Formats: sequence, structure tokens, C-alpha cells
Amino acid sequence: MTNELVLASETPLPIVPDISELILGIVAFLILLFILKKYVVPRFEAAYEERAQKIEGGIEKAEKAQAQAEEALAKYQAQLKEARTEAAKIRDDARLEAEQIKAELRAEAEAESQRIVAQGQAQLQAQKAQIIAELRADMGRNAVELASRIVGESLEDEVRRRGTVDRFLAELETAGASNGAGK
Repeated sequence: MTNELVLASETPLPIVPDISELILGIVAFLILLFILKKYVVPRFEAAYEERAQKIEGGIEKAEKAQAQAEEALAKYQAQLKEARTEAAKIRDDARLEAEQIKAELRAEAEAESQRIVAQGQAQLQAQKAQIIAELRADMGRNAVELASRIVGESLEDEVRRRGTVDRFLAELETAGASNGAGK
């Protein structure tokens, strides 16, 4: 059995590495660690920093765009409010102007109506005066004729005829005025 122990102690264990391999592995690991730290990590950090800046820049751009959009919306709403106010003012002005035009047209129509009525009354007065003059002349002739028949005398004399006609007409006017006042 001693032989077996000696043989067993000389054969390397499969779990424990050889010292030369262990040193070579540690040196390779340190070289790899140095290369990673010197070249790869800075590139990863630069890429990470660049990516972070792009994201932050995108966020800033988005915030600026949102601020501009909000500002544009506020301007639009202000303009819309102003336009509505202006439209209301124009509508009110148009209503006032329509009322003024309506009042002017009504006043013109009333003035025209009064002018037509006044013109009609003037025509009636003129016709009345003409009819009265014609009636006076007819009544004067009829009165003279009737008086000459009743009296039996001829009133050929012009002065007498006029005096008689004027007296008769004055009596008629006095009688007409007293009848007109009683109405």
C-alpha cells in the first residue's frame, strides 16, 4: 500500500491546477484586465456618455418643442378670443347702424307722408276756394235773377247789382259762420 500512496501523491489532482498554469492564467487575466480598462472601458463610457447626451438633448428638444407648442396655443387662443370680440363688436355696430338706417327711413317716410298730406290739403283748400268762388258767382247770378223776378224791376245797373250781391253773400257767410260754429 505504500507503493500506492507514493504513486497517488506523485500524480497531480485534477481539481488543483499546476502552479505554472496558475501564474500564466493570472498574468493573462491581468493583461486582459489592463487592455479592457485601457481601451474597452473608455469606449463604453464614451458611448454611454454620448447616448446619455443624445437622450438629454432629445428631452430638452422635446421640452422646447412642447413650450413652443404651448406658446403657439396661447397665441392662437388669444387671437381667437380677439377675433370673437371683434366679431361681436362688428355685429353690435351693424345692429346699431341698421337701427339708425331704420330710424332714418322711418323719419323720411313720415316726412314724405306729411308732405303728401300737406300737398293734398293745399289742393283741397285750392279746390274749396275755387268751388266757393264758383258757387258765389252762381249764387250771385241766381240771387240777382231771383231778386229781379221778385221785385219786378230790372237791376241793370252794375253798381246796384254788385251791392246787392255783396250784401247777400255777406248774409250767407254770417249765417254759414253761425251754423259752422254751432256744429
